[in-house]
Amino acid sequence: MNTLLLDSDDVDEFARLSDVIDAVEQAFAAFERGDSQMPAKSYIDLPQYNGDFRSMPAYLDTGDWDAAGLKWVNVHPDNPADHDLPTVLGTMIYSDPETAFPLAIMDGTTLTMKRTGAAAAVATDYLAVADASSLGLVGAGVQSYTQLEAISEVRSIEEVVVSDPDEERVQRFVEAFADRFDVRAGSISEAGHCDVLSTVTPVEDPIVGLEDVGERTHINAIGADAEGKHELEDELLGAARIVIDDHEQCTHSGEINVPYGEGILTDADIHAEIGELVVDAAAGRTDETGITVFDSTGLAIQDVAAARVVYETARENDAGYGFGMIDTGQ
Repeated sequence: MNTLLLDSDDVDEFARLSDVIDAVEQAFAAFERGDSQMPAKSYIDLPQYNGDFRSMPAYLDTGDWDAAGLKWVNVHPDNPADHDLPTVLGTMIYSDPETAFPLAIMDGTTLTMKRTGAAAAVATDYLAVADASSLGLVGAGVQSYTQLEAISEVRSIEEVVVSDPDEERVQRFVEAFADRFDVRAGSISEAGHCDVLSTVTPVEDPIVGLEDVGERTHINAIGADAEGKHELEDELLGAARIVIDDHEQCTHSGEINVPYGEGILTDADIHAEIGELVVDAAAGRTDETGITVFDSTGLAIQDVAAARVVYETARENDAGYGFGMIDTGQ
């Protein structure tokens, strides 16, 4: 029995977004039902290298399938300039829960982008207006591409407005999608007045205010992934129906972490976790709902669910490189 090695191209090809969205939705449901194990993310801090390692293990059982794995990921900001390497390098180990056999080792960086887009798509499906046809993006980095790809799986997106101070980055984004969407550059307010808005920036001073969004805009707040990061102004968060992925992570390092820590937002301001919407324990959008916000920090169960999709699809297509990492004859 071989372990399958899958590089970033394999993950990009086999993490089919429609399948990953479905798997991530099932993962949210398993998490809400208590049919998962997801220990807190652990850190190894390496100040001598201006970086850190993070381990993200998880197991989940959807009832139809179960899966286990570990994502080993880092943040080394000096990598691009000093070593010609990405700031983030993720590796995913996907294992058989019954035997612990390492079924696959795959690129975790592309996997993270796919599952993050999928999570936003799940939230959009539950929280955006049913006839949403426009998507705004604040930030035109790599995650913005997956946001558009994933959200267009759950809503018939026609118009896309992207806002970023880097004009060249915006132009690359526009050119990438010009043949599929009516896509153009615009201000933060123009992006925010779309039916759906995804914010994918690393800012610590909020850049999107209440006046920058429509009365029924759904917002996927993606950029905040560490303590102190904060894209949406407190007034906007206070006016919105807030849905989170996980209470501990969101209050510590998600979009709500700063106002929550200052007591501006409390648990009473949090409508639900996304898993509650999936299992019908809480309402998504209703006719009376105005602005909605999904605070997405990213959960290890999402990585495991997405890894299963990649592994199973790669096997169906006889793809990847199989190698005998474990001597099964012992």
